[in-house]
Amino acid sequence: MPCQQFQFKQFIICQDKTAMKVGTDGVLLGAWAEIPKHTDSILDIGSGTGLIALMMAQRSNALTIDAVEIEALAYEQTVANFEYSDWGDRLFCYHASLQEFASEIEDTYDFIISNPPFYTSTYKALPKNRAMARHTESLSYSDLLEGTVKLLAKTGSCAFVIPSSEASHFIEIANSKGLFLNRKTAVKGTETSPVKRNLLQFSFQETSTVCTTLVIETARHVYTSAYKNLVKDFYLKM
Repeated sequence: MPCQQFQFKQFIICQDKTAMKVGTDGVLLGAWAEIPKHTDSILDIGSGTGLIALMMAQRSNALTIDAVEIEALAYEQTVANFEYSDWGDRLFCYHASLQEFASEIEDTYDFIISNPPFYTSTYKALPKNRAMARHTESLSYSDLLEGTVKLLAKTGSCAFVIPSSEASHFIEIANSKGLFLNRKTAVKGTETSPVKRNLLQFSFQETSTVCTTLVIETARHVYTSAYKNLVKDFYLKM
């Protein structure tokens, strides 16, 4: 499989065609998300390389793991990574926007997961395909959550990684659509650095929210035990 690749313990990610490469956010979300018991179907919204869907395949016995990706080259990359994995018979990617997908699919999913676009103001002079992957104009939080609510089973759960500056707004939108926050983890680079990301998990069931903090490093490339324990099943050097 000659390509610009990232080797995980149980699968390989080719990322030569996609704008967004393997990053900490996706790996954190895929490892942290709590997959409900008896989950038969999972949806990854905005697959990129297919990383999170592949992590779901490694972590679960779900018979159906679907992904949806609007950008053509990212879609092709996801399909190739799915086919090359050991779980190709359980993985399928749709080339469509979430809005198109949600309007056509009648089935629901037990678990939905997404590392959505996160720049809300400017394109930061990024190449067009990379900007699309990182900019909420291609998929607003409202559209993301509306699609999620339509596609999520009533007893299901959904998980996202959101910039800390956007988290409160995202939670408000989720609440307005009938989703309740069940878990929240604030992610910090080091103990003294500000919170950069929030890992959020919702369902239609209102519960007390379990709030935690995850620190990634104690020094440059010196990882905390909590971080290593979270990602050890995926990264080769953990």
